[in-house]
Amino acid sequence: MPNFVKSQIKSGDTKSLLMNKTAQIKKNHQFIKFRKLVIVSILIGFLSAFLGISLKKITEYYEEIFFHEVSVNPIFYIIFPVFGLSVIYFLRQYLFKKKENKGIKEVFESTKTTKNLPSYKIPSHFINGLLTVIFGGSTGIEVSTVVATATIGSVAHEKENVFRQYKTELICAGVAAGVTALFSSPIAGILFALEVISRKVTRAFIISNVIAVSIAFGLLTILKEEPLFAVSIATWHLKAIPYFILLGILAGINSVYLTRCVLFFKSQFGKIDTHYYKILIGSAVLSISLFTFPQLYGEGYHAIKGIFGSSSQLPLTITLALTFIGILILKPIVTSITLASGGDGGVFAPSLFIGAFLGLLLASILNTFFHVNVIPVNFMIIGMAAVLSASIHAPFTAIFLVCGLTNDYTLFFPILVVCLISKYTAKTIYPYTVYSYSPSLIK
Repeated sequence: MPNFVKSQIKSGDTKSLLMNKTAQIKKNHQFIKFRKLVIVSILIGFLSAFLGISLKKITEYYEEIFFHEVSVNPIFYIIFPVFGLSVIYFLRQYLFKKKENKGIKEVFESTKTTKNLPSYKIPSHFINGLLTVIFGGSTGIEVSTVVATATIGSVAHEKENVFRQYKTELICAGVAAGVTALFSSPIAGILFALEVISRKVTRAFIISNVIAVSIAFGLLTILKEEPLFAVSIATWHLKAIPYFILLGILAGINSVYLTRCVLFFKSQFGKIDTHYYKILIGSAVLSISLFTFPQLYGEGYHAIKGIFGSSSQLPLTITLALTFIGILILKPIVTSITLASGGDGGVFAPSLFIGAFLGLLLASILNTFFHVNVIPVNFMIIGMAAVLSASIHAPFTAIFLVCGLTNDYTLFFPILVVCLISKYTAKTIYPYTVYSYSPSLIK
């Protein structure tokens, strides 16, 4: 065989060998990346779930104690709000780098830019969210949990060069695990991360989020966490569908009122230069509102549990109707002022609260004046999902989140329909949520 032919064969063999070697290296690299992604997702899932469960448990424990105190000694309606907002202010000034918490907008900024969530956001949101609620701030710990767990994902992505391209996926994994821990619904966790934060699905998103929520749900199972609301739902009737549609429209309108209140009061309080004036004004409004309607204290879940227990025996009187209307008008205002005067939180818990009271009010009116015999509990649950769906423009998150809260999927179909109606009603009236609005959008 001629020499040049032999050299060609050798050259071909070398090329083939190099190609095989390159392919093997690439394969090994992909496997290492995959393995590291799995490990970091497990860690994020565990830490985020642990943080979410801890914050929920501590908040429930101290909120119950402090709410009992204000019930016995009404003077605490004045002391608690001003004390809680003052402590949060001083913590921000001297411990958390004088930075105000911006809520979920911080997460959006991080996923859309090269900016990372600093690690101090974990204790900042944990402590400030806890203090806001237990001292009467009319909001919830959900957004505090979301930002703190997003920060866990953000910090993890910085630790290895391999994770640089997975920043959004790892942040979403933390958020999904945190939401799962709060509401006992892994599907709601993933859907919230998808509908509100990521808005796109990648292979890494599926892997990291499924692993994180599985770990979170496993931890909930080990700890034998009970659903937040122990409600028995027997059935629902086709004849109620027109009234469900009406509830969806009313929920959309109420959610726009909540959104506009939050944006308005944040804008107005932003014009006050001296922060302690914000605290004094906010505390005064909170104290008067809580004294008039104790149901507005903290997250308001205690009030929802109370009306769940007595909804079927509540005859609608003028006094009761006015109480419900007053609560529905005041809740968005006190939530907005809590946030505008320095409290930490968001619109999750207020939306669920408004939805429950709106649903019960509508069902009571229908039963008292029109004798249609609808089931009040069903209207409360569907109302909770509908207002949340419209407030955050995430209907599928709202569906699974509320079903997870009650651990019952009997109302899945009416909730689906009403959540879509409420979202598009809200979007038609006002296209923004408190998360998506930016002053630059309005010229």
